[in-house]
Amino acid sequence: MTRHLTSIFLLLCLLLLLPVVGCKRHADRIVVGSKNFTEQLILGELFAQIIEARTHLPVERRFYLAGTFICQQAILAGRIDIYPEYTGTALTAVLKQPPSGDKVEVYQRVKQGYESKFGLNVGPPLGFDDTFAMVIRGNDARRLHLKTMSQAAAFTPQWRAGFGYEFMERPDGYKGLVASYGLRFAEPPRIMDLGLITRALKERQVDLIAGNNTDGLIPALDLVVLEDDHHYFPPYEAVAVMRGEMLKQHPEVGAALGELAGAISDDDMRRLNYVVDGQHRDAAEVVKEFLQQRKLVN
Repeated sequence: MTRHLTSIFLLLCLLLLLPVVGCKRHADRIVVGSKNFTEQLILGELFAQIIEARTHLPVERRFYLAGTFICQQAILAGRIDIYPEYTGTALTAVLKQPPSGDKVEVYQRVKQGYESKFGLNVGPPLGFDDTFAMVIRGNDARRLHLKTMSQAAAFTPQWRAGFGYEFMERPDGYKGLVASYGLRFAEPPRIMDLGLITRALKERQVDLIAGNNTDGLIPALDLVVLEDDHHYFPPYEAVAVMRGEMLKQHPEVGAALGELAGAISDDDMRRLNYVVDGQHRDAAEVVKEFLQQRKLVN
């Protein structure tokens, strides 16, 4: 074998070993990840604080990891051990399975699929459903007497839409929504950062957005969620996705996160989101107060 080929061979061997080394590199701590928006930051902090309180294991926070696909690759590579996910997203965007409106069925399909395909454990639902929400200004809803997406379809040819990049690409996102409701817009949708999209609607830069059901700014900014009367969106119950290998080493982590099962309602999540987004309070402090109020930590 020539020196050049030997070097290439050694480099390939090193690349193959990197994921394994990455998994072992933080064997002494738990790494919690999250996506890049407020609710995910709050959930990641919830996971981190309850693990610290119940297990006394050190926790490293790796938040703002962009979207679903980055988090999925990070946990498969062993760079993170846990991150918050939503069942509808896991079912359609990751497992590439057809949607369903049955919460129990969706959860079971996701739990079984993640375990068999990826070796990942899906924890019990946290208690709230963060489905996509098609949002318009309250003034427009009242002026045009709009309550449902079907009613809004007659007006969208005069509206500008604003969506996140992931919503435009995912199978349960833009293309299916447009087909389900026969939507047309005045111009191609604007691709916007999720952290800016709600205020862009309020400031009339766009007229309709794909937000989240638990966004605390929706009531605070006098915005209205249009009813998904075609039931296009599947349920998006929040869950913890955990590496199976990590749980074998630290089953106490799964037990700690199990304390959050059913502990957070839709209203709870809206309030937490608003306190961080609308009142600009520190997420770690807000989470600590919530856990203490619920007597989940001392």
